[in-house]
Amino acid sequence: MDVFGVMIGLVLLFGIATLVLAVVGTVKAAKAVAAKVEKHEANARRAVETATLKAKTYTKVGPPAQIATVRLKLRTSLDGTRQVLEGGLAQDGQLGESLALLTRLDAHAAELDGELRVLEREPDTARIAAKLPELRERAERITHAAETMRWAAQDRMHRFADDELSRLSQECESEAGALRHWDTGAGSGSASGAASGTAAASAAASGGGSAGVGGAAGAAGSSGGGAVRAGLTDGKGRPSAEDLLGLADPLAKLAQRLRKPSTGPSAGPSAS
Repeated sequence: MDVFGVMIGLVLLFGIATLVLAVVGTVKAAKAVAAKVEKHEANARRAVETATLKAKTYTKVGPPAQIATVRLKLRTSLDGTRQVLEGGLAQDGQLGESLALLTRLDAHAAELDGELRVLEREPDTARIAAKLPELRERAERITHAAETMRWAAQDRMHRFADDELSRLSQECESEAGALRHWDTGAGSGSASGAASGTAAASAAASGGGSAGVGGAAGAAGSSGGGAVRAGLTDGKGRPSAEDLLGLADPLAKLAQRLRKPSTGPSAGPSAS
C-alpha cells in the first residue's frame, strides 16, 4: 500500500512539473511573440510617420513645411546611423559603444521630435517663428553628432576592409608563388640534366671505342684463324663434292693404300 502511494505521489509530481514547464514555455513564447509584434508595429508606425513627413514637405508651405523638414532630417539621420552601427557590430565589437551613445542621442531626438510635433499644431505663427530657430539648432546638433558617428564607422569599416584585402592579396601572391615552384627549380634541373647527358655521351663514346677495338681484335683473330685452319669449305667458300657425298674418308684411305710400295715379284724388274 505504501509503495502504491509513493508511485501515485511521483506521478502527481511529474504531472505538476510538466504543467509548470508548459506554462512557463507558453508565457515565454507569448512574450516573444508580443515583443516581435510590438517591434513590427513600431517599425510600421515609424514608416508611416516618415511617409507622412515626406508628404508634408511637398504639400505644406510655411512653418509646417519647415517643421516637417526638420523632423524628417532628424529621423533619417538617426535611422541611417543606427543601420550602419548595427550592421557592423558583428564584425567590430567596438561599435557597441557607439551604438550605446546613439541610443542616448536617440532619446534626445525623441524629446525634440515631441516638441516639434507640439509646435506643428501651434496655431500662433508668431510662437512658431520664435521657437523654430532654437529647435532647428538643437536638431542640427543631434544630426551632426549622428552623422559624425556614422561617417567614422564607415571609415573604420572601409579601413579594415582595405587592410584585410591587402593581407589577402599578399597571401594570394605567396600561394601563387608556391604553386609555381617549378620556375625556381627549372634552371638547376636543366643544368643537372645537361651534365648527366654529357656524362652519358662520354661514357657511350668510350664504350664505343673499346667496342671498336675489341671488334677489330676479334676480326684479326678470326682472319688469323682462317689462315691456320681452312675449315670444311673449299677456297671459294663452298663445300666440296666429296664432303657433300660423304666420300672424303674412303677416298683418303684409298689414296694412302695406293701410295704404299709393293713387295711382290714385280718389284725386281721395275727396279732393274
